[in-house]
Amino acid sequence: MAPRQRTHSPGRGKAPYPRRVARADLDKQPSDVRRMFDAVAQRYDVTNDVLSLGQDRRWRKEVFDAVAPERGELVLDLAAGTGTSSQPFADAGAVVVPCDFSLGMLQVGKQHRPRLPFTAGDGTRLPFADEAFDAVTISFGLRNIVDPLAGLREMRRVTRSGGRLVVCEFSHPTWTPFRTVYVEYLMRALPPVARAVSSSPDAYVYLAESIRAWPDQQALADLVAEAGWQRPEWRNLSGGIVALHRATA
Repeated sequence: MAPRQRTHSPGRGKAPYPRRVARADLDKQPSDVRRMFDAVAQRYDVTNDVLSLGQDRRWRKEVFDAVAPERGELVLDLAAGTGTSSQPFADAGAVVVPCDFSLGMLQVGKQHRPRLPFTAGDGTRLPFADEAFDAVTISFGLRNIVDPLAGLREMRRVTRSGGRLVVCEFSHPTWTPFRTVYVEYLMRALPPVARAVSSSPDAYVYLAESIRAWPDQQALADLVAEAGWQRPEWRNLSGGIVALHRATA
């Protein structure tokens, strides 16, 4: 999944989201990031599936298994977007709260998954009580929070003692030749592919840059510990393209 409030009110005959929007910069001004995600919401899930070559489905399964929700547990899915990552928790009998700062994402999510309790929320000021959740997870959203450390501290605040954190985020491939190929894909191939399938391809230039600039596995584990989480650890997925970080409150 730190916003400033802004919504779009489509008129009759107009597309519900802007076709083009100025991409966000790496300073991650919340209003820019929100507009960007509002703009990609309509085709977000399809675009992710294409750009990841279908790997996003495997990554979601890994997140679900890492959280290991029990029936009746309360799970916060932060930066949930359209709720694709949230639905498996509900199907397993957990009480999942999909939370995102993009109203465009939430609107699309409500259209497709009306039974999920979508909630608008700022990643650095979550609208939940202390120790409200048994588990908190965030997939591919932590790097978009304006202050990731503040976001991790907020996740810690709303998680009960002994509760779990699972962060799934793009990371650094462990094999150097593969990392070179991967960066080339991000910066050269990803934007043209996005132009073919996304409702706002310029946004994927920012996303590629934010992935390249994101800390490696150990640095993120250190950040998780600094935020007050215990025993941070990680496991690489897809050769380190993605890392699954876990910790305990």
